[in-house]
Amino acid sequence: MGNVKKWSAEFLGTFWLTLGGCGSAVLAAAFPGLGIGLLGVSLAFGLTVVTGAYAFGPISGGHFNPAVSVGLVIGKRFPAAELPGYIIAQVLGAIAAAAVLYLIASGKPGFAGAGGFASNGYGANSPGGYSMAAVFVCELVMTAIFLLVILGATARNAAPGFGGLAIGLCLTLIHLVSIPVSNTSVNPARSTGPALFAQTGALGDLWLFWVAPIAGAIVGAAIYNVLLAEEVTSVSKSVPPAGVSPAQ
Repeated sequence: MGNVKKWSAEFLGTFWLTLGGCGSAVLAAAFPGLGIGLLGVSLAFGLTVVTGAYAFGPISGGHFNPAVSVGLVIGKRFPAAELPGYIIAQVLGAIAAAAVLYLIASGKPGFAGAGGFASNGYGANSPGGYSMAAVFVCELVMTAIFLLVILGATARNAAPGFGGLAIGLCLTLIHLVSIPVSNTSVNPARSTGPALFAQTGALGDLWLFWVAPIAGAIVGAAIYNVLLAEEVTSVSKSVPPAGVSPAQ
């Protein structure tokens, strides 16, 4: 399968994750009388992964997240040579989604700027005022767990066809726990798009939401390799659908 198709699938999947998840936070979380709140935003992020995994996973593997791509390389599920193209496509997809979301949000009468714009942060930019150290640990641990679930749910002996559902539900739970701490990233691309439009200094905090999720993905994949992986593991010549099918 051509790289352009894979990159396109990753672009579209990350676009959908960012637009659907961040869009629910910006447009619907606090809507008067009908706001979906923390629970609704958490579910929205999970649903974007479930729907994106089944729609685009058969083409690209359904990563939609630079940290996941790195973790799958460490987990021997994805060739390292394809990593740069995936990360570029994911970041561009998230930026495009944030731009579309900004155009929508700015169409409301009385629009006075993007504000936080579902961006991630620590200290003054954390929803609960959590410290940089607390946010770093939260993002690292949550991403490590995310990778453990991804690798386990897509292993050869996992129930076929249910990987995307398990991964989406995991992301929902991650958001339920960590939105008050960091507004939940576990995804450097998702953090990058909104940070470009936020008015809260989110760009200054962005480094953490690249370093911590990628470190967490490496930790999670390493734990899986040592304690849980099947005896024979190898990088597939074609990208395994990480969100949909068992590892090839």
